[in-house]
Amino acid sequence: MLTHLHIKNFKAWKDTGPIRLAPLTVIFGANSAGKSSLGHLLLALKQTVLSTDRKRPLHLGDENALVDLGTFAECVHDHDLEQSLSFELGWQLPEKLDVRDPLTRARFQGDHLQLSVGLLADKREQPRIHEMCYQLANDGNSQLEVRYTNDQKGKPEITSSQFKLVRSTGRAWPLDEPDKFYRISDQSRARFQNAEFLSDFALSTEAALNSIYYLGPLRDHPKRIYSWSGDTPESVGQKGEFTVAAILAASAQQRSLSRGYKKKAYPFDAFIAQWLKTLGIIDSFSVKPVAVGRKEYEVLLRTHGAGSEVKITDVGFGVSQVLPALTQAFYCPPNSTVWMEQPEIHLHPQVQAELADVFIAATQAREKGKERHVQLIIESHSEHFLNRIQRRVAEGKLSTEDVAVYFCDRAGAATELEPLRLNMFGEIENWPENFFGDEMADIAARTLAAMQRKKKYREESGQ
Repeated sequence: MLTHLHIKNFKAWKDTGPIRLAPLTVIFGANSAGKSSLGHLLLALKQTVLSTDRKRPLHLGDENALVDLGTFAECVHDHDLEQSLSFELGWQLPEKLDVRDPLTRARFQGDHLQLSVGLLADKREQPRIHEMCYQLANDGNSQLEVRYTNDQKGKPEITSSQFKLVRSTGRAWPLDEPDKFYRISDQSRARFQNAEFLSDFALSTEAALNSIYYLGPLRDHPKRIYSWSGDTPESVGQKGEFTVAAILAASAQQRSLSRGYKKKAYPFDAFIAQWLKTLGIIDSFSVKPVAVGRKEYEVLLRTHGAGSEVKITDVGFGVSQVLPALTQAFYCPPNSTVWMEQPEIHLHPQVQAELADVFIAATQAREKGKERHVQLIIESHSEHFLNRIQRRVAEGKLSTEDVAVYFCDRAGAATELEPLRLNMFGEIENWPENFFGDEMADIAARTLAAMQRKKKYREESGQ
């Protein structure tokens, strides 16, 4: 699970400040305030990990990538290539990482890893790594820090104050630039007798970033017929295009889920159907082959108990828009991070509130008797979604440690991210001005307008 993010000089962000990432993290804010670019940076890091080009520090994207950020100059805040685009990313390790020095027998253990990276433009205005630092911590206490630096003169160094790196005997070859943004190269590690542990740091980074999944704000339109030949998609897709395939794959694998500890487990398709019914938008849901032995399937719904089954294309648009969000929250592998933009789009206010309960349950769900430890980062504009979160905190069903809420707003050319202090009673102690618009101004203006019209009506009618 990701625990920490801090970005400087990226897009609209001069400095986000430290961002605590909880199991359920919700980001609100005005349109074009920069919310989406936070997730876009994570996608750029993931597609860099997936790239076959080991010498490209940051894969900014193309038409086939997860995200296309344009040029490096377009990514840097104010397009100022004299600035360093930098970020810190921290994550909880699924199990403790054990680092041992084969020469001194020194031992370092940690349950948390943090990677800090600084990128500058080279002469071709392409990004290059000028600083990279790994920090291994245990119970919040730093255990081991290893830093790579490359000054303007092109003299790279790898240093650590806790771990003495010992040169290999023989010819001392120069250090390479890192592979991508996170891996000390094989040649650089071979320069030392005891630097192999750095590959473990790189592997952990790859695992953390590969576990990030993204669902965009606009999902595909529903289809009358879906094709599935037995494949298992990695996710529901950025537009939810693989949602039905994901449901069929999970059902074929006989996956079952429960809503919490000592709760009954249900087959995946039945589990999703139950949540759709809980949301109050349908009475029943199923995915069925159009005929025996065919690979074509149809999604059938019943909107109320006495109604007949109809295809998903013949009901309101909201079902097809929420189904990918609902499916992705429970389909992703354990220890995943899912970034969603506006999952509440096209939904009735009451359903938006119920959706908050879905996502709370997704962070608490169990599979095969074990906690899934899924993390959801939600971009939203829904006041009803937030109200339900506040209610669940007040009821004690959601801990303040398990939720983080932020408000994103423009401050001139830059964007500011304000953490909202949510207390144990579900109250936001630092409610931002115009958070969901100026409600009191609208109420006052409406009341004044009504009074004036009533007065005019009485005058005209002679009353």
